[in-house]
Amino acid sequence: MHSADRPPSRRAFLDVTGVTGVTVAAGLLAGCSGDSARSARSARSAASDGSDGSDRSDRSGDPAPSASATPTPVAVTGRYQAGVTLPRAAQPHLLALVADLGAAVPPGPLLAELGETIQTLAAGSDPRLLGLSPGDVTVTVGVGPRLVRTAGATLPGATDLPPFSRERVASRDRGGDLLIQICAGDALLLPLTAAALLDQVGDRVQERWRQFGRRGAEVPVAEDRSAPRNLLGFIDGIVGPHTTAEQERDLWLAGPPAVAGGTLAVLRRMEIDLTRFAALSVAEQEAVFGRRRAGGEPLSGGGVDAAPGLNAKTPEGRYLVPVDAHVRRANPTVVGVGHMLRRSYSIDDPAPGLLFISFQNDLRTFTATLARMDTSDALLPFTTTTASATFLILPGYDPRRPLGSTLFG
Repeated sequence: MHSADRPPSRRAFLDVTGVTGVTVAAGLLAGCSGDSARSARSARSAASDGSDGSDRSDRSGDPAPSASATPTPVAVTGRYQAGVTLPRAAQPHLLALVADLGAAVPPGPLLAELGETIQTLAAGSDPRLLGLSPGDVTVTVGVGPRLVRTAGATLPGATDLPPFSRERVASRDRGGDLLIQICAGDALLLPLTAAALLDQVGDRVQERWRQFGRRGAEVPVAEDRSAPRNLLGFIDGIVGPHTTAEQERDLWLAGPPAVAGGTLAVLRRMEIDLTRFAALSVAEQEAVFGRRRAGGEPLSGGGVDAAPGLNAKTPEGRYLVPVDAHVRRANPTVVGVGHMLRRSYSIDDPAPGLLFISFQNDLRTFTATLARMDTSDALLPFTTTTASATFLILPGYDPRRPLGSTLFG
């Protein structure tokens, strides 16, 4: 039986077998951190520029610590929730948990309670962590369209994600009222944190499905950032809103006030046909992506972070970046949308693939991109989507402004 077809046990929180996935997987293929590693010098500069700390995207952390180092704690409160652009270097482990609220459960008090519990967990003062240090754990909470519509039918996040082609999604795996995204350097923190949060809300919440994922090692792509190599062998997540200005433009919601400081998340679980892709020659694989496999450079030339030259041709008139290459079909400028912040986490249960999470301030950024990819993207035939949902990631919070209070207060 598929795991999504039977109710999961809320108490079986020590089963971490799903954490051990493969590496990461492909293209439009998202998770726990915004930009990858910024230098420590940049972090110190942002921390000492006189900021009041309200713009969390400027308070970057150091690059991902080594296995022997103690992870740097991530601030829970602020203008934005942690786990989107903080920490800058994504933690290697993720657990995404999708659930529903009971029909008569008011979301405001429940979300406020979740926010308080997240703070005690991150502070290491919650006995349900069983003595483990919280390290760099982050918990990011989003609410689904049904709940958003109760606060306002025209608010960002009130629209459900439509079905697309190449989907095999059971009803239990489509949509949901609540997203709890947990990321950490220590894989043991994922089930413990989830169990504590679910214990806190009790029977007011019914779990739909959960997915463990693992992020691969980072590869430098620019002076101040990196990206992981995905399950198909290519560097993933090169393009995105990396600067503060780009994030303000394409990532964070500026308004209305009820959602300002939030963002919209798209969650997609995908199976990957690894055998069929591996049977291609390297040149054929590169044509699928439109990039070199070894270094990530566009087939049109330039460095790994160079914009693909979509008009560049050979002397014979052939496009250097094929017409159905992923970097062409998903190019934001060609689609006419903003950039999405996307991260991929590999999975091996229920099948090898990835959990894709993208963050953007307009759902059309995702839907228009995937609609264009649906017509002729060479990457999509290697994927099958088995879970799909969208959530409004709530604005940041603090002791004076509880989680969810701007929307449900």
